[in-house]
Amino acid sequence: MVALHRYLLRKNIQSKTSQGFTLIELLVVIIIIGILSAIALPSYLNQAGKARGSEAKSSIGTINRSQQAYRLENNTMADTLTLLDAKVTGKFYTYVVADADANAATVQVGAREADLKGYASLAEQRGDAFEQTICESAETVAIGIAAAIAVPLGYNSCAGGTNQNLID
Repeated sequence: MVALHRYLLRKNIQSKTSQGFTLIELLVVIIIIGILSAIALPSYLNQAGKARGSEAKSSIGTINRSQQAYRLENNTMADTLTLLDAKVTGKFYTYVVADADANAATVQVGAREADLKGYASLAEQRGDAFEQTICESAETVAIGIAAAIAVPLGYNSCAGGTNQNLID
């Protein structure tokens, strides 16, 4: 009789453990997943914004190198992108030569999506050297807004304390 009772007790314990998860266990797992996603999502979005900003920096570099080649051939900077050999097709930004003269050209970069940083660039001939300055706005800009808040003042300096020079 005792053996039968032990057998039934063991059988009952095995059947309870193989029934699945309890509601509390599932709730704890869902809470943990929620906490992890609340931490990871802002970090992911920040990294995506940085990746989109690298498009602007790369394209500005291409435009500035093309300005240098154009300056060497024509003794002046190009006042439109169509005069340059640079093939820049921005997915997240639009590029415009805002100002150009014989020795310097400024490129303004406007965002095509919200919450992207604005950029501006100054490419200039200084004596025998060709130098460039790229400025990034400290804040994100609205869609279609040119990066007027990111203004290069001259070689290696950006307007206002909020912009940073991205070229060493």
